[in-house]
Amino acid sequence: MQKYFGWTGTILHIDLTRKKVISEHPPLEKYRKYIGGKGMAGQYLSPHATREWNDPALPLLIFTGPLSGTIAPTSGRGTIMSRSPLTGAICDTSVGGRLATQLKRAGYDGLVITGRSDTLCGIEIHDEDVRITPTDLSRALSGDVFSRLESSMPKGASTACIGPAAENGSRMASVLVDRHHTAGRGGLGLIWATKNLKYLSVKGTGKIRIHDKESLKQTREDIFRLTAASPVLLGQHGFSCWGTGSIFDLMDSRRMMPTDNFQKTHFENARQLNAAAYKKKFTPRKHGCSGCHVLCKKIAQDGRSMPEYETMSHFTALIGNRDMELVLEANDLCNQLGMDTISAGSTLACRREITGQDYTRASLLNALREMAEGGDLGQGSFNLAEVCGRTETSMSVKGMDLPAYDPRGAYGMALAYATSTRGGCHLRAYPISHEVLRKPVATDRFSFSGKARIVKIAEDMNAVVDSLTACKFTFLAASLEEYAKAFTAVTGVSVSGQDLLETGERIYYNERIMNAKNGFTADDDDLPMRFFTEHGTSGGGVDVTPINREEFLTARANYYRVRGLDENGNPTQETTERLGLD
Repeated sequence: MQKYFGWTGTILHIDLTRKKVISEHPPLEKYRKYIGGKGMAGQYLSPHATREWNDPALPLLIFTGPLSGTIAPTSGRGTIMSRSPLTGAICDTSVGGRLATQLKRAGYDGLVITGRSDTLCGIEIHDEDVRITPTDLSRALSGDVFSRLESSMPKGASTACIGPAAENGSRMASVLVDRHHTAGRGGLGLIWATKNLKYLSVKGTGKIRIHDKESLKQTREDIFRLTAASPVLLGQHGFSCWGTGSIFDLMDSRRMMPTDNFQKTHFENARQLNAAAYKKKFTPRKHGCSGCHVLCKKIAQDGRSMPEYETMSHFTALIGNRDMELVLEANDLCNQLGMDTISAGSTLACRREITGQDYTRASLLNALREMAEGGDLGQGSFNLAEVCGRTETSMSVKGMDLPAYDPRGAYGMALAYATSTRGGCHLRAYPISHEVLRKPVATDRFSFSGKARIVKIAEDMNAVVDSLTACKFTFLAASLEEYAKAFTAVTGVSVSGQDLLETGERIYYNERIMNAKNGFTADDDDLPMRFFTEHGTSGGGVDVTPINREEFLTARANYYRVRGLDENGNPTQETTERLGLD
């Protein structure tokens, strides 16, 4: 085994069927080609991408990046990846907490988990000691799992687990990490359940080898200075002070607040349900991922996680709720049951539009419990709308429910939703940065001009961010220039920001290849027709009209060209070979 800087040089393969654990030591060239995190996970998923989500041979991938476990700012995030039970597309999610840091310190760049245990089990890792342990935690709430394991695992260990929603077959099932951090989207918790895996607990005591510690310290200070100058991150109205909910008022004033299942774009009660109102009522404390100085997570005095912006919006405006305490109850219930709050809120809104019935406190909480039982309500809005014969009421792309940004108010977001490899997702390209937050420069949010190239470059950049790994929010202040220096200082592999961006293109194109193998085409790179035929809520000097479909299709065709796809959105041999992909 060759020792590397930054990387541990070890990938752990865990076969739950045979109870076998094998270490792999990839060559440096593989690390350089895919970096780590999302990139390496996608490389290991690729040969198995066409397997059904419930095939025991389909790998569950949990990966760190070369910056994980180092002093590089916001490097505490990791990647969980597999094929989505909700969409059928590939799905990765960036997750915080201590998981990636502890896994790296235990000596592993990633886990490749295959097979299916004959009984419900947990995986316990303490440095070189790796155990597959039977457990009696069947259908236990996530809080109960954490409480039980905290008393038996080493101090400082990180734990990830699923709740009863996954075990009951909900395709919205999430993975909870260290109580307050969620790998929410795509139903990846159900992959854990099909493998009979209830939890993963990791404790590492090792240190990461750094190539140039002084250079890393200097780069760290550079990034700190940039984030300190960012109003969005560390300003008095930014994420550090108020959480991601700080943009609640902003989204509403921009007439982008999805209201009544995206039938409207303005919520009359927004000012009474903003981040300031939550802070006054619940006096939350700051919390964050390992290695983060922004601390955008917020925890209420009673220990409940405060809702993120998307949850605040989807559990109020989207479903017609004005009860702030109920939002916290619903958020906490979803966390306990192990369920994605975005898909849960979207499915509630879809049901409300179909039935015409508003929610009371009791009916809303009962609906969430019903979702966790795994019936039609637990399979997402796309399935529910299809079962009810009202497919037009599912606000989803590729079967993944849309988050809390109405695309009629941001055309880059409209294109990014459509082209996202995991379905309706704002984080693949995060156009909100330039269309609303005006970072790094402002763009015209009601125009598709230039958006194809902007979205493509942002997708490549964020693929790098999720492979290093770091937090996307940091890139509202810093750039790949600074993180290329951090990467070089940690690994000793000299790269520029442009070098990393080209690697990001390879990582993202690999995902398009996997989706194409599963039959995804241009027909799937589309938006619900509501956005092309219905007006949003105009006012406040903002006119929210339907998106011009011809302009959208032209922008999508432009995106295919700059992405190196054919006219049907499929990969080409030429681009595949240029990027060094099989």
